Amino acid sequence: METARIGRRIAYWRERRAFTQDDFGRLMGQTRRWVQSLEGGQRQQDPRLSVLVRAAEVLRIPLETLLTDGPAASPPATSPPTEALTVIDVLYRGTADAEPPPIGELRRRLTYCCEAFQACHYTSLGRDLPGLVVAAQQAATSTSGAEMHVLNSRVLQLAASFLHKYGPATAVQAAVVADRSLAAAQCSGDPVAIGAASRRVTKSLAYQGRPAAAVAFAVDAARTLHDELVAAGPAGLSTLGMLHLNAAIAAAAEERSTDAVRVATGHVDEAAEVADRQGADLNEDWTAFGPTNVLMHRIDVLARFEDGWSAIEVAEDLDARALADIARERRAQHLITMAHAQLLTRHKEPAAQALLEAERLAPEEVRGRRSTRALVEDLVGASPVPSGELRGLAARCGIRA
Repeated sequence: METARIGRRIAYWRERRAFTQDDFGRLMGQTRRWVQSLEGGQRQQDPRLSVLVRAAEVLRIPLETLLTDGPAASPPATSPPTEALTVIDVLYRGTADAEPPPIGELRRRLTYCCEAFQACHYTSLGRDLPGLVVAAQQAATSTSGAEMHVLNSRVLQLAASFLHKYGPATAVQAAVVADRSLAAAQCSGDPVAIGAASRRVTKSLAYQGRPAAAVAFAVDAARTLHDELVAAGPAGLSTLGMLHLNAAIAAAAEERSTDAVRVATGHVDEAAEVADRQGADLNEDWTAFGPTNVLMHRIDVLARFEDGWSAIEVAEDLDARALADIARERRAQHLITMAHAQLLTRHKEPAAQALLEAERLAPEEVRGRRSTRALVEDLVGASPVPSGELRGLAARCGIRA
């Protein structure tokens, strides 16, 4: 056995589980110095198998993970739920010859679906959104007015946001829908619609592992549309601010470096300037944009760069009343972000409580999203003896604890 490599693997998984060397030493019945020697490959030329078996048990990984590098473990393939598949199915159907519903009815249906999204009622959304996608496409095909193209774009934007919820399993389809939403917006010539659709394209690029391209796309859209969006009032300002925030989140997917952090926080700062100009938290065009959302994104960026301490410190500036008025979907995401930050700082019980609160607020946001389930799994793995509440959450997420 290659002692140095085994030591590095132990160090990697110890840090992944948020254990300090002291924590790991206590669980192994050893001292911190012993752990340092083990991770440095200095304990012995050929570590005893019993030591490695115990280390694997403590780290909650298969023994072979410590013994061989092998290919990087691929994340488990996760099929999207039925409601997402139903949305995907209608994307590739031709438009029927039936008379489309009146635009007033389509607007009412769109409002209902947007409310369902912001309430994290994804099952309800998945039931109603496919029919709305078909009806909006029919209406846009049979009507040449800009108003109908804007509505069709907005429906497709919602479909893209819905599919983004399920990560890599629906990334390709979400990208297709985002592109269609931008094409529809460009047909309308409406700068707010174009900016809003550009946000979905930005997210799609980021979800496809192209953060630099996502940042460049968002920055170009914000620069090109800036004057028209400012002139459009609150809806335009909210769209402009969200473009900057989407750029920040995409930039935070880059490997952490001084430059990467500077770029991402710079985009948040630009969004903050727009929020100051807007003057209040609004929900124009379902953006939930305003000073509170900007601060939530600042926290998210810090957590994505694994600066948990700074994320927790900045979170102290959030106004509880303002946060309570933000859309449920954003509040749930913020709680999940805070759970991540708490885990980064090895505060495992606060991390568990944040996830449990997020589940109470928005069960489908926690149990149905692959990224959140992965966080739950990491927290379980970092807890030598997971609490009953955490084990229950893991079970509801389909995770063994």
